[in-house]
Amino acid sequence: MAESVAAAGNAAVRPSDFSSWMLAEQGRIFRLCQRMLGDSDEAGSAVQDVFLKAYQAWSRTAADLDDPSRWVTRIAVNTCLDRLRSRRWQFWRKRPDGPDEELILAMAPSAEPDGEARVFAREIGARLAAALERLSPRQRAVFTLRHFEDYPLEEIAAQLGLDVGTVKAHLARAVARLREELKDLYGMSRGGSQ
Repeated sequence: MAESVAAAGNAAVRPSDFSSWMLAEQGRIFRLCQRMLGDSDEAGSAVQDVFLKAYQAWSRTAADLDDPSRWVTRIAVNTCLDRLRSRRWQFWRKRPDGPDEELILAMAPSAEPDGEARVFAREIGARLAAALERLSPRQRAVFTLRHFEDYPLEEIAAQLGLDVGTVKAHLARAVARLREELKDLYGMSRGGSQ
């Protein structure tokens, strides 16, 4: 759908085109926001902001877009970075207490075949999410775009308005920090031997 919208050229874009395109992009943008923000509720709110901003700019921007998917990704990244920056002023965050969180995780349905794999996957997921939250907003954005969205470094640089060298530096620092924080998991995946 995004290709047909981009191909519309200078023709007026109908609101129905935006709706179809938004529905096609919504899941991907939600996953991007969730990875960057680390919270499903906040990601849902961010996605609403992203598509509101996109809709408000759609009539004056759609005809000039080469790739609407990349355009909305940039809006999403900037929205998430704004939210991450505003977190500095928050003194608390919405998250269940430890026992409640364990109960919620224990009750969550899983398609994993055995219990040990589910526990291990949950531990890795929780540890990775926690480690991602400790990265700087820029490092988190670069890491997410590179390793979850599979963007090339040049595209990440364009999305964030940075030099490629700066993107490489942020990515290297993020990977080094994640490796350091998660190094104890390496032995677990090989049967417990270090």
